Formats: sequence, structure tokens, C-alpha cells
Amino acid sequence: MEEILNLLQDNARLALEDIAAMTKKTVEEVAAIIAKLENDGVILKYSAIVNPEKNPNSKNQVQAVIEIQVAPEREHGFDAIAERIYRFPQVKSLYLMSGGYDLQVIIEGESLQDVSFFVARKLSTLNGVRSTKTHFVLKTYKENEIVYVDEKKDSREGVTA
Repeated sequence: MEEILNLLQDNARLALEDIAAMTKKTVEEVAAIIAKLENDGVILKYSAIVNPEKNPNSKNQVQAVIEIQVAPEREHGFDAIAERIYRFPQVKSLYLMSGGYDLQVIIEGESLQDVSFFVARKLSTLNGVRSTKTHFVLKTYKENEIVYVDEKKDSREGVTA
């Protein structure tokens, strides 16, 4: 099961026949394992990783990382406030963190003003939010094990003494 999961994480477009050949299982066994992984909630979604700098539709998107300090709620801890935050459509990721802040949110907006409005009017006004610190993403070099920048080779010849 783990071998199939690793193959799908690396390339979710692999055909069942290819996975079967790589794992020495039948196509039916592979299909059953994948169905079980999906039904058990291990596999939540299949998606494409898109380079935003090369996608003309996302050229104007602004991404921000927000550090949030919160007051955990009695009986619910951080879960109740986290649920209120992750329900906003702008929120792409939300993590409970150790260290100097409690939650880390990654959001996307149409502009700097759009992100600023979200932080000022939606996020910071939630009950339990003590403080926020916003960092705007300027450039993505690597994400999800994918290098986004074109690696240029140095065409100069080396000098030897």
C-alpha cells in the first residue's frame, strides 16, 4: 500500500497498468488498494502543481504567510478558531505551530489591498485572535519538492592552473 501511495504522490497520472507493473501486483489489486486509500481518506484529492510565474491567469495573485497568536478556547483549544479561519475561501493552508506564534495561514488574494483587507477586516477581528504578522511572498523557488526556477547551466569553461 505504501509503495502505491509513494508512486501516486510522485505522479498521480500513472496508469493502473503501470503501477501494477512497478509493484508486481495485478491491475485489480492496485485498483482495490487505491479505492481503499480514497475511501479511508488517506488520498484526499488529486491535483496539478502549477508554476504561478508561468501561468498567465495567476500573474496578479498575491500570496501571504500570516503568523497568528490566538487565545485557545476552553474545551476546544485551537480547533474552534482554526475552523473559523480555514473556512475563509482566501485561506489555502492553515497549520498549528510551535514557537512564537500559534497558527500559520497561507492566503491568496487579487492584490496587496485585497490581502490587507482580509487581514484587517476578517482575520484580526475574530474572537480569540490576539495578533497577526503578515509576510508577502515575493518569489517561490521551491514548493512541494518542485523547483520553480529554471536551472541555468554555466557555459563558461573552467580555468585550470
